[in-house]
Amino acid sequence: MSTTSFTKKSLGTDSIEPGLTPPPASDHPTPFIKRKLKLGGAKSKKREIPEGLWQKCPKCETMIFDKELDENLKVCAKCEYHFSIGARERIHSLVETCTFEEMDAQMISVDTLQFTGASAYKDKLAANWKKTSLKDAVITGVGRIGEHRVALGVMDFSFLGGSMGAVVGEKLARLIEAGTEKGLPVIIISTSGGARMYEGMFSLMQMAKTCAALAYLAKARLPYISILTNPDYAGVMASYASVGDLILAEPGAMIGFAGPRVIKDTTQAELPPGFQTAEFLLDHGLIDAIVPRKEMKERLIEYLAFMMAGRKNRVVTAAA
Repeated sequence: MSTTSFTKKSLGTDSIEPGLTPPPASDHPTPFIKRKLKLGGAKSKKREIPEGLWQKCPKCETMIFDKELDENLKVCAKCEYHFSIGARERIHSLVETCTFEEMDAQMISVDTLQFTGASAYKDKLAANWKKTSLKDAVITGVGRIGEHRVALGVMDFSFLGGSMGAVVGEKLARLIEAGTEKGLPVIIISTSGGARMYEGMFSLMQMAKTCAALAYLAKARLPYISILTNPDYAGVMASYASVGDLILAEPGAMIGFAGPRVIKDTTQAELPPGFQTAEFLLDHGLIDAIVPRKEMKERLIEYLAFMMAGRKNRVVTAAA
């Protein structure tokens, strides 16, 4: 009896749990198919972020909206990290509206040495003309900062690493000569990896040429302000960038003749912390001041007023 009772209970339909135990195939012609649930809903709802709208700060890793970054002169609002900025953007941030008159705008480099390597020099020039819409790594001209007319040269690292070739040297030399002739102070904002290897000794000659032009500027008792931005190395730092009457730098700029790795391998010595940063150079008396990008225009107006005061007085006395 117990066995019969047990059998009936086990075969009864009441013992089947709906939704958990599949019913017999005879009652339902359609077979029961076990399927895995797809967990793709969350992925399909993920919104794609278009490229070119956000930047990640290398220092504090904050995601910054590009428009906000541009409005802040490419400076992180959280940690004050200074991103690279183009030459034209920098000029617009410093000079008064519609006062900048560009010089030698159509001057371009020539492949004098017929340099070939992984790619030909002329091909690199063509690629950079297209990529940057610049003719070379510097823009020069005369403009007004506050009430002061200045001869202004601004380098752009995006064009072949801001390297100094014959065109860069010639444009800067002409700028300095124009400043000397017109009685204007000269400001050069540098960012460079050094001399342009594709032009060999022709690029090295620009170091002497620009310094010679600056010697005539100094003889005319006109001020030269050199502004160092990240990075500033090799031939540029070994020539006109380091001989300013006043040498300024942006925060965190890397400045030196050779890179830290090269110096360490050459000297076989441990380098001090922060070696070659603007802050390190300021502590050791190699630059005069560190000026944040957003304060640069106001500080330049103050410096120019001080450095040009004596010359203005002499001009007024001579006219009288």
